[in-house]
Amino acid sequence: MENSVSAVRAVFGKASLEELPLLIAEYEQDGRSGVQAQVLSAKKKLQALDKELKRLEKMKVYEHQYAETAFICGIDEAGRGPLAGPVVAGAVILPKDCDILYLNDSKQLSEKKREELYDVIMEKATAAAVGYASPERIDEINILQATYEAMRQAVAGLAIKPALLLNDAVTIPGLDMPQVPIIKGDAKSVSIAAASILAKVTRDRLMKEYDKIFPMYGFAQNKGYGSASHIAALKQYGACPIHRKSFIGHFIEI
Repeated sequence: MENSVSAVRAVFGKASLEELPLLIAEYEQDGRSGVQAQVLSAKKKLQALDKELKRLEKMKVYEHQYAETAFICGIDEAGRGPLAGPVVAGAVILPKDCDILYLNDSKQLSEKKREELYDVIMEKATAAAVGYASPERIDEINILQATYEAMRQAVAGLAIKPALLLNDAVTIPGLDMPQVPIIKGDAKSVSIAAASILAKVTRDRLMKEYDKIFPMYGFAQNKGYGSASHIAALKQYGACPIHRKSFIGHFIEI
């Protein structure tokens, strides 16, 4: 019974990716269709892993380029475009031997995958921090300057001072370390991708909390962006304290 198809299926189901090659070798010649299905599934998992490792290696090109630099920090933001809520910046220093799978531009990931990766990043990062700029601050100094402010705050919050910043597209004024702006950097650098996920998850969680206070706007779903239902609620109820007055003048009178 220990070698029944159901038992083999259970063994494959519990196996780690590292154990799959040994199981494939052990059962590859087993003629039972149910066992062969498990072998084929395991091979597909390993092929997918190989593809992911190759993709990640391409996303480490900047980290490899500056490998002699002590601490490389990725910087990105979430929330420049919404009508409501803060802009949030993430700053992440990954270990040199970073082995976190599936790091990517946060917009390319499902909410579930972002949440999973957030926990892994916070566990494995050498240092990580976030910075915020409130809706009031955005109205006061404009969204670009507020984003820079949030980014500076995130860098200042790191437990370790970075020696180099890899930024998603921008050069942040007012910082005394070298910076490398990378267009679409969150899809080209694992460090920036990690910062993108950190910023996005942090901001999304905030907007879900704001939804409990201002439920009429649907912040848990739209995250403050200008969806049709959000704009309709804005016109019906007017602005709430977390709306950006400089962003909503096209829809209601301020």
